[in-house]
Amino acid sequence: MPEGHSVHRIARQFATNFVGHRVTVSSPQGRFAEGAARIDGQVMTAAKAVGKQMFLEFENGLWLRIHLGIYGAWDFAGEISVDPTIASANGRMGQTNQRGTDADAARVFDDAGENSLHSIGAPRRTRLRMAESEKLEAEITSFPPEPVGQVRVRLLTDTAVADLRGPTACEVLDPAEVDAVIAKLGPDPMLDDGPEAEERFVSTVRRKPTSIALLLMDQSVVSGIGNVYRAELLFRARQNPHTPGKQVPEDTVRELWHDWVKLLRIGVATGQMMTMDDLDDESYRKAMASRDDRHWVYKREGLPCRVCGTHIVMEELGGRKLYWCPKDQA
Repeated sequence: MPEGHSVHRIARQFATNFVGHRVTVSSPQGRFAEGAARIDGQVMTAAKAVGKQMFLEFENGLWLRIHLGIYGAWDFAGEISVDPTIASANGRMGQTNQRGTDADAARVFDDAGENSLHSIGAPRRTRLRMAESEKLEAEITSFPPEPVGQVRVRLLTDTAVADLRGPTACEVLDPAEVDAVIAKLGPDPMLDDGPEAEERFVSTVRRKPTSIALLLMDQSVVSGIGNVYRAELLFRARQNPHTPGKQVPEDTVRELWHDWVKLLRIGVATGQMMTMDDLDDESYRKAMASRDDRHWVYKREGLPCRVCGTHIVMEELGGRKLYWCPKDQA
């Protein structure tokens, strides 16, 4: 399932390429025909993400709400211009200490296409898939390209097209309904990383008997954290994932919040969930090129902990896989 950094990057692509343009909205699959008709022909006026959910506003006051879920993905095609805040991100921002080097020299493309977005250029005709990972698929020869597969909704301008497949949620809402959805979500550091958001997170965690591992995945507690960031945040804090939230020391809860603020910014800037620290240049390039070298515990079950050598454990918790070190996080 796409985590918060991916959804923020998608929203930025819409802000760069669709906001301010009149949009033809259709449902090639047919399942969203009624909703598409409500916003068809309107100018897109805003695009924003809150955690794992994205909201696109149109000039008639209606919003398109999208939750990609496990299987959802956007395909962009046409003259796609990269968001300048992503394109200009320092090449070393993928390392958690954010030690700067020349961006072009440090830029490394992930072997699974996870950070391909900044290879697009501005503008060029291309097709780009954005889900949990981003993959530059192919140049296109005519515009707009024919829909491929079961496209729930197509958003089309004179120069760009976005096709949505397989979302968990795709609906048109009025402003009050949007506010109601957002009100149920926990704080998102990309929107507010100030003291009020921090206190909201800390106070919620500290009164819950639920395990901290489940709380971090609860979108009403904090927005955007998924399985990867959950495992990595808890390891970086050396926190036992099974400890009830109300028993986690307050300093540790605050540490988790500040670390999430930092890791989310890195993810939005680079397109990668980079969670390793203090890497030399060779190790950094290796980690940026391969997810296997980018995380402390995620998907490393049975492998030795990078710190203590104890085998990493994987278990099922709340229907999701949890990875942790039984020694460093005891």
